[in-house]
Amino acid sequence: MKTLVVFDFDHTVVDGNSDTWVVRCLPDQALPDALTRSYRKGQWTEYMSRVMSYIGDQKVSPDGVRGVMETIPFTEGMRDLLTFISENKSTVDCIVISDSNTVFIDWILCAAGLQAAIDRVFTNPAQFNQRGFLEVRCHHSHDCTRCPVNLCKRRVLEVYLSERSQGGVQYRSVFYVGDGGNDFCPTSCLRGGDVVMPRRGFALEKLLSQAGHSGADPHALRARVVAWSSGMEILEELRVSLQS
Repeated sequence: MKTLVVFDFDHTVVDGNSDTWVVRCLPDQALPDALTRSYRKGQWTEYMSRVMSYIGDQKVSPDGVRGVMETIPFTEGMRDLLTFISENKSTVDCIVISDSNTVFIDWILCAAGLQAAIDRVFTNPAQFNQRGFLEVRCHHSHDCTRCPVNLCKRRVLEVYLSERSQGGVQYRSVFYVGDGGNDFCPTSCLRGGDVVMPRRGFALEKLLSQAGHSGADPHALRARVVAWSSGMEILEELRVSLQS
């Protein structure tokens, strides 16, 4: 039986937010106030479509956008962790579930030579249109009231696990690695032998702590919680699990 590692991307694999990092490709590295104020809670993907349209209007080429995106730093230890995963594909599957987009994630992983570590990426589809503007679409629609309208990570993970099970793949354990509020929902479908790994000092760690002391359904979170600051801490947990 294999182990599955599930990564968020922004502030997890990379040490920043790819959607805000892209603003660095603009001459003044800033967005107009009116555009910034147009964001509505839960509608980030629609907002990013407007941002990318504005970037295109400023005559920033796709190569110019790519060059900036490839400079986003990886979180400490993540390159080592992903390299280890790529060298152990016989025992480790790895997917990314992210509210970024396909183009940004592909550029960043390929520039680092780490794309072989990732088996599947579940994120918002994106492509350049005939004008050379990047268009971003919602990953899917769902009825989860806890998640942004474009992506419920729990639903994505449940479907993936079901498809793999139907294909004859059963996971001995799942490691879920994330940082943000939208990483809380998928933790409810993890099992007792699984591990949820929140980044220290970020929203997911706080939400998990609150859930553990709220008197809520004790079965809602069954996975073991291990906080991390470096990818090397995740790597150590993964190695111990694989050796057990």
